[in-house]
Amino acid sequence: MPGQGMLILLSGPSGSGKGTVCSRLINTLRGIRLSVSATTRQPRPGEVHGRDYYFMSREEFEKLTGEGGFLEWAPIYGYLYGTPAGPVREALSRGEDVILEIDVQGGLQVKEHFPDAVLIFLIPPSRSALQSRLMARGTESQPEIEKRMLWADTELGFIPRYDYVLVNDRISDTVAVVRCIVEAERSRSARFRLPQDW
Repeated sequence: MPGQGMLILLSGPSGSGKGTVCSRLINTLRGIRLSVSATTRQPRPGEVHGRDYYFMSREEFEKLTGEGGFLEWAPIYGYLYGTPAGPVREALSRGEDVILEIDVQGGLQVKEHFPDAVLIFLIPPSRSALQSRLMARGTESQPEIEKRMLWADTELGFIPRYDYVLVNDRISDTVAVVRCIVEAERSRSARFRLPQDW
């Protein structure tokens, strides 16, 4: 029996491992797809337009914003980030579950439009681990790392607004727990969909 898909929002500080968790989850769990966000920042080495992000100019982004083309958008670290609305709504209407890798500002905006969305907050095991991860990426300057560390303190204040909080110490364990959360949420009576032969 077809029905509305489930929306899962995965947030956490930059460097908490959101991208890795999302990519591994969609490779190990059927019926879930990753929403691709848009950004005005430049691609990092290895990132592909349309797979990792939709990389846009500020003018393109602002035009789409004016047309109501985003579920949410926000300025982050001097760039604009947003979730294109069309692909998410289409996937949900087909009964597919969609996961968004999203900052806390965006996550709470989306929750206003999708009150049944499942919110998961991911944190590294310690502040020093977060700083080490950001430095190891080699994609940000020292001032940018310091800016991200300061913003992480603010983000932690939003934890009470989330349904689940996970400490991402070992990536395999974290992915397993997120998978259990998704499967448990799928089994809630309000979301359960009978198999086609019923």
